[in-house]
Amino acid sequence: MPTELSQPETIFQAMVQKFKDCRRQTEQICAPLTPEDHVPQPIVDVSPPKWHLAHSTWFFEQFLLGPYKSGYKVYNTDFAYLFNSYYNNAGERVLRPNRGLMSRPPVKEIMDFRSHVTEEVLELLSSGNAVTEALEILKLGIHHEQQHQELLVYDIKYILGHQPTFPVYGDSFVLKAENQEFSWIRMEEGIYEIGYSGDEFCYDNELGRHRVFLEPYQIGSKLVTNGEFMEFIASGAYSDFNLWHADGWDYLQKNKLEAPLYWHYTKGEWYHYTLNGLVPVDPSLPVQHVSMYEAYAFAEWKGLRLPTEFEWEAAADRFSWGQLWEWTGSAYLPYPGFQKAPGALGEYNGKFMINQHVLRGASAATAPEHSRKSYRNFFAPASRWIFSGIRLAQSL
Repeated sequence: MPTELSQPETIFQAMVQKFKDCRRQTEQICAPLTPEDHVPQPIVDVSPPKWHLAHSTWFFEQFLLGPYKSGYKVYNTDFAYLFNSYYNNAGERVLRPNRGLMSRPPVKEIMDFRSHVTEEVLELLSSGNAVTEALEILKLGIHHEQQHQELLVYDIKYILGHQPTFPVYGDSFVLKAENQEFSWIRMEEGIYEIGYSGDEFCYDNELGRHRVFLEPYQIGSKLVTNGEFMEFIASGAYSDFNLWHADGWDYLQKNKLEAPLYWHYTKGEWYHYTLNGLVPVDPSLPVQHVSMYEAYAFAEWKGLRLPTEFEWEAAADRFSWGQLWEWTGSAYLPYPGFQKAPGALGEYNGKFMINQHVLRGASAATAPEHSRKSYRNFFAPASRWIFSGIRLAQSL
């Protein structure tokens, strides 16, 4: 008879399977692409898909195999320079704006690199020599790659969405109509617990859990829709400086923005690029690809505001979320007692706690493990290529 696995063995086997699934999912996201699609970097924020495939692999080699697998030989000594992202402790690297200049190594070599590292990690795990610290790095590496899976979707959409023929990617990562009636969810004043609580994985920026006092407020039960945002555009809001932050207004003028990213007005109708190609804007779908500047201006136009990240988290059990990351009115700052890890891994979150705004929730491209109410996503306020939307709030 087969021997029953102990609980630690069961957890270990589940982690091994999660690693395999994670590696497979990244490659599945890229499956509809041609080799040429893997190379472009249209803007500095968008990394080539080839770079994501290699960087998420380098992460395992740099932080797991090198320190913990005896006798491991680096696959290619150039790859640390080519595919490091922002880890200063890990050495020199290609500057971010130059990632799209790398036609070499070719995609096939990147895929060989991925296979090599995946096999080496599995060999390390099967050997029984993986210490507790190595398993923690493995877990972080899985979650790191899942973050890059979502970024891959954003970047692929930007690359394809700026092609003259608006090519079709496929039916994945679609949004659903916001068909329910809008209502206000009232939240009473009081002290609320904020931050991660539990025994599963979380990022350091979700710790430590602490209390905040909130004044009474109400928050919308649904996301702002395309139909509502079309009314905002039709009112002339993109020409009314009174609705915008000064920084947002300057950004608007400099970039001549008149609508969300991927929107095109033609033949008297709004169209937008989706991963299924260029289609008419569906008024019932939640508006997406808006910056924090646009989210704020829309709220101003409605005589309302964006929720703070604490208001969002306190109310999150009372509404549905997960289609789009939702802009909050909160700057990305450390929680009380926040401490960075030593070395390169300490650069993961803490050094970005300046000039960023918090988004809460999850999107259609978010890994299920990252869909939790304490998760703190963060981007610069001008960011529009991310899967971002708007939920409104109001003080009482």
